[in-house]
Amino acid sequence: VQLQASGGGLVQAGGSLRLSCTASGLTFNHYVMGWFRQAPGKEREFVAAISRGGGTASYPDAVKGRFIISRDNAKNTVYLQMNSLKPEDTAIYYCGADRTIMTVMRTSAADYDYWGQGTQVTVSS
Repeated sequence: VQLQASGGGLVQAGGSLRLSCTASGLTFNHYVMGWFRQAPGKEREFVAAISRGGGTASYPDAVKGRFIISRDNAKNTVYLQMNSLKPEDTAIYYCGADRTIMTVMRTSAADYDYWGQGTQVTVSS
């Protein structure tokens, strides 16, 4: 199984970025997909998750209204559109795949089965 994340970069505060994560080696529509981030010295933090069919998404308050997760099951790809970026959004962003049978999307990194390599997002003030 491989998850390949891309799209990170350096952006000014208030700007936007779109991250992509393409999966291979798994049946993509069997997995809840999530995005997490990790800043230096901090634990991996939940950013967004999307249901298998793409009809339901979950966000923490820190990004709600600014970030949008979506998926294209035909392309085995999940996206994270990040708008109104803030310096505190600076982190390495990871995509994860969760083979859960639960209907509630999980927000703990420990529950995810597979991870991508991460992509750096830096927001300057």
